[in-house]
Amino acid sequence: MKKNNAFTLLLVLLSFMGNTQAVLPTSWSFTTANLPTGWSESGTMFYAASGNTPPAMKFDNTGDYLLINFNSNAGNLTYYLTGNSFAGGTFTVEESNLGSVWTTLHSHTSPPSATYTMFTDVPLATTRFIRFIYTNKVTGNIGLDDVNITVGAATPAQEINVKQGATTIVSGGSYFASSSVASMTPSTFTIENLGTLNTLNIASATISGTNAADFSVASFPSSVLATSTGNLVLNFTPAASGTRIAVLTIASNDADEASYIVNLYGVGGTLATEPSSQASNLVFSNVKTYRINASFTGTAAVDGYLVLRKKGSPITGVPVDGTVYQRGDIVGDAQVVFSRNATSFSPNNIIAGTTYYFAIYTYNGPNNFRNYNTTAPLLGNSTTPATMLPASYYSTLNTGNSSFEMNLHALVNPHQMQFYSNYANFMVYLFEARDTTLDRRVVTCVYSGENKIYTEPFDWSSNGYSREHTYCHSWMPTNPAQALPEYNDYHHLFPTNLNDVNIVRSNNALGVVVNVTSTYLGSKFGTDANGQTVFEPRDEHKGDAARALMYEAICYTTISGNSWALPNYQNQYLLKQWHFQDPPDNWEIARNDFIDSLQNNRNPFVDSIDYACFVNFSNMTYEPLACEASINELLNNGFITYPNPSKDEINLHVDATTISSYQIIDFQGRVVLSSDVNNLALVKANISKLNAGTYLVKVETPFGTAQRSIVVE
Repeated sequence: MKKNNAFTLLLVLLSFMGNTQAVLPTSWSFTTANLPTGWSESGTMFYAASGNTPPAMKFDNTGDYLLINFNSNAGNLTYYLTGNSFAGGTFTVEESNLGSVWTTLHSHTSPPSATYTMFTDVPLATTRFIRFIYTNKVTGNIGLDDVNITVGAATPAQEINVKQGATTIVSGGSYFASSSVASMTPSTFTIENLGTLNTLNIASATISGTNAADFSVASFPSSVLATSTGNLVLNFTPAASGTRIAVLTIASNDADEASYIVNLYGVGGTLATEPSSQASNLVFSNVKTYRINASFTGTAAVDGYLVLRKKGSPITGVPVDGTVYQRGDIVGDAQVVFSRNATSFSPNNIIAGTTYYFAIYTYNGPNNFRNYNTTAPLLGNSTTPATMLPASYYSTLNTGNSSFEMNLHALVNPHQMQFYSNYANFMVYLFEARDTTLDRRVVTCVYSGENKIYTEPFDWSSNGYSREHTYCHSWMPTNPAQALPEYNDYHHLFPTNLNDVNIVRSNNALGVVVNVTSTYLGSKFGTDANGQTVFEPRDEHKGDAARALMYEAICYTTISGNSWALPNYQNQYLLKQWHFQDPPDNWEIARNDFIDSLQNNRNPFVDSIDYACFVNFSNMTYEPLACEASINELLNNGFITYPNPSKDEINLHVDATTISSYQIIDFQGRVVLSSDVNNLALVKANISKLNAGTYLVKVETPFGTAQRSIVVE
């Protein structure tokens, strides 16, 4: 129950807002994002797919910590620990009685490699804080799971503990009270004597502080027998509206807590006192296509800051008094980045070439007593770069060189391999997930467009999602091996709905579905115009999927002595059409930059749309085509007419695009049949009135003209 009594008012208010002690026994298996009472951490990530019982907490930077503050004598501390590629560093388990001076309980310099092993440490009887901290990182990470602290032996001496209802109020902690102005509201506290032999004697219970006159102690027990309890009654009669601050001090014969401090936070009326000033000096740093860091200068005597964000234009939304907003909530035209007492933030869902506007409001008060200062909030904006492509990255390439495709391969391979199991920690947690209401997050199935809402940490199984290999594992020459860069490469891995999308796609080619077997939101499964079984992603992902396939082929071709040519049933011309039809957007550009920061290589087809023109992905050879010629070839190769010959009706279809009009031209160059068809994927032309013979069919698409000969019987 011991805690430093020298907290400032600011830390007192922070303590009130959730920093209470854990009641022993206490444990956590890291299965939810909400930490148990008394637990706090530094923003470490999770190993979603590993642990003694997955997930586990991940420590990957010097200073990462997990802190536990508990209220009584501890028994054994048990935990499971592993080192992932760990070498040369130190991971420390520490203990403290006040949370200010730390003593090493266990120093791990050689943790078990890739295997979670249980450790047992025994804290001192006076210990009230346990801290797991990555003291010094040299190489590798630490995984921590299933932390448990048992109840220690009961103390025979008198030992004070204070509760309000079922909640322990730690010495140095806070209690909130509210009442109408000039109206008295009593609160009853339970004073426990946790000692097993001696009587707890209470000498006094006094009120001090700024608004001490608003609080009074109506009664308190002069003594509490061993293992027994007594009641203290506190009256709150606010003399004015707004925030009323005081301190309750209980003096007793407890050997180590002779003065038990309870910081009193009262509100007269319906709202806390509105802050008198706003934060200042908003500064943006480390601005990338996928990340923005920001910090600002706080102001005195406020409970916290509400940070709002909007993309593209200044914020007009204003918070409403009496409302507590969580990360992801909507305030007018803006979204909440965070609402807490901190002066730095790193919002998620950042993309390239975009201006983000921020507004920061100070506030006081908890729950429905919260009062915002809405006058002249701190404002600022930051614009992310259009790309982070190094200027000289492709300077050695020449599309006119016959070795172009191998030069491109050498540029992107080898690279730094990441692990398939870490995809959630890096790609989902740090890039692909977005905030949504009620402090939840959402990730999108790239094939179907489904938005999956979840509470952190993200878990593949419980959410029914998978890491989709765009370039199917069964297509890889190195199949069934998995511990290889090609299997783990983040450039072609994406989150997808497992049962309704990923399993349906299986290892089928991507294509345009004409005869639909099944659909799931924006995705389709069935056969194409040639009768081949194909899977069709939503339009927004077609270009992304094409570039992922082309990247995987160029990155790993010749690896292990194999060509990575696309299977003969995967139409490369269709992929190139999708590539041109759905060029890289700001999200895909940011994703390419972010993966580059992890793997130290890039997807060249995101950086340069022209490079796809010079590689034949059916045999992985150089193809010296200009882009214009390549597009025309793609259209003509994708133009299908059937049945051909035909007598009464003929079907016209161009892969991966639509037809806006068509003409049928006879051998003398005369247009004998034409029509505007309003961008149809499949056109049925009535040719029953045409004479038998050979004709030329021309169709117009958004990308140009395609033509093919037909025979009318």
